[in-house]
Amino acid sequence: MPKVIEWVGARESDIVWKYPNQEIAWGDNLVVHEYEAAVFFRDGKAYDVFRAGRHALTTANLPLLTKIFSKIAGFDKNPFTATVVFVSLKQFQGKFGAQGQTKELAPLKFFGGFWFRVEEPNLFVNEVVGGQGAFTTDGLQNFLRGYLNERLIDTLSQYSLSEVYGKLDETSLLSKNVLFDAFSRIGLELIDMKFEGIDTTPEWRDRLFYIKTGVSGAEVLRMETVQKSTESLSKSSGAAVGAGAVVLPQMFQQPAAQAAQVMVLCPKCGFQNPQTTKFCGNCGTALQAPQPQGGITCPKCNTANTASAKFCSNCGNPLQVTAKCPACGAEVQAGAKFCPNCGAKL
Repeated sequence: MPKVIEWVGARESDIVWKYPNQEIAWGDNLVVHEYEAAVFFRDGKAYDVFRAGRHALTTANLPLLTKIFSKIAGFDKNPFTATVVFVSLKQFQGKFGAQGQTKELAPLKFFGGFWFRVEEPNLFVNEVVGGQGAFTTDGLQNFLRGYLNERLIDTLSQYSLSEVYGKLDETSLLSKNVLFDAFSRIGLELIDMKFEGIDTTPEWRDRLFYIKTGVSGAEVLRMETVQKSTESLSKSSGAAVGAGAVVLPQMFQQPAAQAAQVMVLCPKCGFQNPQTTKFCGNCGTALQAPQPQGGITCPKCNTANTASAKFCSNCGNPLQVTAKCPACGAEVQAGAKFCPNCGAKL
């Protein structure tokens, strides 16, 4: 008597189910429900596919298997051996999550959800169910999670940390396009994908904050070096502190490009202004140009004067040499208390 091959008791979350009896007889009835497909699988390969309906199994509706059996002596024997794999065609949700890194090697943690459905049952059974041995829903979900994670790690490694955080929608769209093609190759349609969380380490979060505020990458690294060195010195013995006194001032110095900036002192309020400023940013007083090379700074008010000036243009204080050292005869600037040549007290 012909038997009925049917997926009975399928749950909403079930994606795939394998009929337990591999002995199939000609004339058996195959029942495929709505939103299902039944795939005949034998010797590691998927053959004939049946959609919704009731099908009496004959050589006419199993052409691919019949072609294989025709090469075997006694192909018309009853029963024959094959595996019937039922596949749900409904939409399902999966979860993903992994750790990767950006193109500047910043650690990246991410997780989220994706929605998919089986589009080509034959290809799906060939590549995933049979090819990976995922004959259960749990095994299939585990495979898809790893499959998606691996490709997301590769995709996100092409972006910088600021791009991932600052253009997350764009990154998600590009990632989805890459994954759409990857899912199509295994018979699935990726309907949607959404990041629910993305993060990095506290150290890289600090770097991202400073970079977004306009601080250069070199300056961020310098600041981190200072911080780490300070922490190290605070934990060391007293002998190490003496060595740190030499290291730390060098670290706290600004990069060469910034240290080279010339500042102009306001003659009225003493406020320091950048060299390109014409008026004081504090009191509005007109500023003199930066002191030219070889110029003289007034010892009384710190105003910059030209090299040939004899008196300060701001306060009238004498600038030129007016005396000689009684000990060595070297020229000494007015107001000096010690000779710059021999150190004699004046």
